Amino acid sequence: MIDFERLRANPYARRGVLSRCPALLLAGMATLGALRGPEPLLAQDGDDDADDAPDLNSGFISGIGWRSIGPAIASGRIADIAVDPTDRSVWYVAASSGNVWKTTNAGTTWTPIFDDYGSYSIGAIALDPNDHLTLWVGTGENNGQRSVGYGDGVYKSIDGGRSFRNVGLETSEHIGKIQIHPDDSDVVFVAAQGPLWNAGGERGLYRTIDGGETWERVLEIDEHTGVNEVYFDARNPDVMYATSWQRRRHQWTMIDGGPGSGIHKSTDGGNTWREINRGLPSGDKGRIGFAISPQNPDVLYAIVEASGDAGGTFRSENMGENWSRTSRYQSGAPMYYHELYADPHRFDRIYSLDTFLQVSEDGGETWERFPTQGVHVDHHALTFDPDDPDHLILGNDGGLYETWDFGENWHFFRNLPLTQFYKVATSNDEPFYYVYGGTQDNNTLGGPSQTADNAGIRNSDWYVTLGGDGFDPVIDPENPDIIYSQLQNGVLSRFDRVSKERLDIQPQEDADGPPLRWYWDAALHMSPHDNHRLYYGAQILFQSDDQASTWRPISGDLTRNLDRNQLEVMGRVWSVDAVGKNRSTSVFGHIVAVSESPFVEGLIYAGTDDGLVQVTEDGGENWRAVESFPGVPDTSFVHDVEASLHDPNTVFAVINNFKRGDFLPYVLKSTDRGVTWTSISGDLPENGPAFSIVQDHVEPNLLFLGTEFSAFTSVNGGESWMELGTGLPTIPVRELEIQKREDDLVAATFGRSFYVVDDYTPLRELAARSDEILASDGHIFEVKDGEMFLRWSPGGTNGADFYTADNPDFGVTFTYYVGETLRTREAARQAEERRAQRQGEDTPYPTWEELEAEDREEAPRVFLTIRDSDGNVVNTVNGSTSQGMRRATWNYRYPGYNPVTGGGGGGFGGFGGGGGNGPMALPGSYTVSLSRRVDGEVTELAGPVPFEIAPMGGSAIPPQDRAAVLAFQRQTGELLRAVSGTQRVAGAAMARISAMKQALDRWPSADASLRQEARALELRLLDLQETLNGSRTRASRAEPEMPGIVARVNQVVRGHWNGLHGPTQTHREQYRIANDAFTVLYPDMSQLIETDLPALEARLEAAGVPWTTGRALPDWPPNG
Repeated sequence: MIDFERLRANPYARRGVLSRCPALLLAGMATLGALRGPEPLLAQDGDDDADDAPDLNSGFISGIGWRSIGPAIASGRIADIAVDPTDRSVWYVAASSGNVWKTTNAGTTWTPIFDDYGSYSIGAIALDPNDHLTLWVGTGENNGQRSVGYGDGVYKSIDGGRSFRNVGLETSEHIGKIQIHPDDSDVVFVAAQGPLWNAGGERGLYRTIDGGETWERVLEIDEHTGVNEVYFDARNPDVMYATSWQRRRHQWTMIDGGPGSGIHKSTDGGNTWREINRGLPSGDKGRIGFAISPQNPDVLYAIVEASGDAGGTFRSENMGENWSRTSRYQSGAPMYYHELYADPHRFDRIYSLDTFLQVSEDGGETWERFPTQGVHVDHHALTFDPDDPDHLILGNDGGLYETWDFGENWHFFRNLPLTQFYKVATSNDEPFYYVYGGTQDNNTLGGPSQTADNAGIRNSDWYVTLGGDGFDPVIDPENPDIIYSQLQNGVLSRFDRVSKERLDIQPQEDADGPPLRWYWDAALHMSPHDNHRLYYGAQILFQSDDQASTWRPISGDLTRNLDRNQLEVMGRVWSVDAVGKNRSTSVFGHIVAVSESPFVEGLIYAGTDDGLVQVTEDGGENWRAVESFPGVPDTSFVHDVEASLHDPNTVFAVINNFKRGDFLPYVLKSTDRGVTWTSISGDLPENGPAFSIVQDHVEPNLLFLGTEFSAFTSVNGGESWMELGTGLPTIPVRELEIQKREDDLVAATFGRSFYVVDDYTPLRELAARSDEILASDGHIFEVKDGEMFLRWSPGGTNGADFYTADNPDFGVTFTYYVGETLRTREAARQAEERRAQRQGEDTPYPTWEELEAEDREEAPRVFLTIRDSDGNVVNTVNGSTSQGMRRATWNYRYPGYNPVTGGGGGGFGGFGGGGGNGPMALPGSYTVSLSRRVDGEVTELAGPVPFEIAPMGGSAIPPQDRAAVLAFQRQTGELLRAVSGTQRVAGAAMARISAMKQALDRWPSADASLRQEARALELRLLDLQETLNGSRTRASRAEPEMPGIVARVNQVVRGHWNGLHGPTQTHREQYRIANDAFTVLYPDMSQLIETDLPALEARLEAAGVPWTTGRALPDWPPNG
């Protein structure tokens, strides 16, 4: 028996600890409903300490959440695909940077199933062939690309992805393949590449024989080499193959091979291994793609990266004992592609994932492009249908595609929002600002932060400003039609949104040089002093004062200008002929961040990729270099510099060193223009490099930070940090931007598109008054004024696969604080019982009196009351009973007039039980207050706080006087209330009469006149109901009929209550007709229901007829 050793040591702090723990996850889930409107009256809070004094932490601010705005127009990089063999409509899709998604209907709809775990980057997924509900996920992308994310090991789900458990290999960082033994589900092999940026980690081939409880490394090469792929021979799972891959990437270079790369074989189930490289290139090798022929497993295929022209496609006919090169073909960038797939339907047909999908029909001797018209490039995943050779699913940098005719036509899944945004910028468009960002291989995109569309923000609302990989856009703050966009290596364009012109404006070398070094993601900055002035960084900083028509250098080389080829990689300096050397990397020495002080024109900070912050105080005439920072390794990447918006001497810097395997966040502040620096990293999680910092433009102590796994905020200038994680998956936040007009925080995520915190101003107030707020029983934060507009549905019905992102909740959103959780007696008892169980104490059994008090208790309620300028109550909105900051939204309307029966939702025509919507309130001044009701006693907690609402925009036809319109609507509402109530009462009366007739029919001793009187009442009521509802006889036969009172009232209400213009003369006439008719009908209806019907019911009681629905209490004791 092999002695298995569990290799699960994790030297890193858990990432995202502030919000990923279960208790805070529950808090976040409990408050998510408050972001979208009222939640249940009782918050089921399992936290036994919820009534303690609140702490200012991530849980406290969890009511401030993110909203995804998409887009999915371009989707994003797919790493792996698994299809359930027992139900081929169930797919699992792994995003390289965007978590794991599941569909149960072949891609019509998708659910993210891995959002709240320790990693977002996925290298491999595998379904247990013996149990389709068991899913294994290997975290950490399996490529060596410049923007690759790292993982935290292997996860396992035994319930189809509803929940996962980390089962080890936390320091593997990148996993290439997972294989589950076909006969024993407890035996699993994991190909662990190990860290990309440094040596060590859990690297090699690992095996578990107990379903992930323990792991043993069964194939170890060296500290620089991991295992990328592993396979079973389909005939005999004791025969196995694995490919090893030695590689290292740093900011300045890539070495994609070495002596450790090769192909390995085991014939004893993985216990022992030997190399099978006879016939393969003899020197250093790089990445190796591998496949076994399904038709004849003796035949193996390999695509081998090697130095010079030694690489290519290789084939073996004897299970790898000998190899022969069939062609020189290998993928264009092995560190990014280089995966082989053997077609299960045809022998010697193999596919190579490459920039363009390649196929060979002869075992690799010849290759040609597989037809992918209309499909994105850069392919990474491919699956086959065992029953249909023409059916393929393909994953690439652009997302997920499917063909049913062997590539002649492809369907693109436009409902996976996986776009990897590097940077973000916002415009000042009216009425809704636009968001722009540059993406990994999916262009620079722009689209609205919200729309007036009821469906939400559509993919069609977004557009491309520039192709390629996109990076930092800049939008003219005074003219949102001017958009500066860039693609890789400094290519810069000015996009005119009106004419659609794209003009190349990149600075070029002078005749005398020097050659310019442009970073992959070059630094672009617009001066806060002049919207025509731009700064653009190569190794030299350029300035333009005429919207980039001309440029002039304002510096020399601001970098260290190091020779990257003299720097050690994997412990030594490598030859110019090293495998993959410097491929797909930027040369070292670039300006990567620029910021100009809004206070001092010409005070400019420039950060470099080799660890410098350069400062000029005279517009570039003189520069001084800051070469070291406390606690930061030298030559680390200066990812962001931001001049303070409040102090001319203060500047912030965000530095990361993760491309040397250092995942600490380095966030610094200087108060002397960069002369000295202090760390403000504080209590940030230690395993998450930081990327971007922004300072609130009103409150200097309010900061926001984007990191590798989330976003954070500080309300005390960086002394401490809170995760701002509600609604945000585990995902890198590469850049943050504040839209100052709207006080919105916008995040560019690298794998889940854009997110927005709508109106973060409560955090600003918290920064200024936190002690006062936390000491109170309740608090309402300053309310953002409301802008009234109409949402509409311009797009018709589009099916479930039609992607839209949410608009903000419609109306005025209130952010409030509740000082303590309001529990029912039952919830308080259960919390005490849990505490006793944890302490090992007996659980006290409640008395019957206590249980009865629980059963009779009315649930507590927290609510907000809106009043107009005269103090009249306009409406109330339910809030959360849980402690902390919460949100609720009022939709500008008065309460509905419809009957309340405890039934379903209200509307206009149906007169449902929920109340429906009343008229829209007038523009003007309002207040809101916060109250609680406990045991029937109402206590005001906070307020009143004032706010305004005003109409947004105009209309083609001038609106009527709003006060007069509201008066008419309330008049109409009163008629609606009376008519709908009468309709319900009449229906109930008809049921009472029907019950009386049935009772009399089965009580033969009753006087026959009673039955006759009941029938006469029924006929009278039918006549009245026809006046009320219209002719049922005609309607049931699809014949025209005169509308009843109800139909006329509905037409008036439906016709104009949802608009801002006001009623037409037709609406007023219909109201008059309905009102007059109801005035005539009402006395007769009242006589029948309030007098005649009770009188007949009394006679039935006197006659001893069995009790019927609606009657009064039976007589007791009985007469006689």
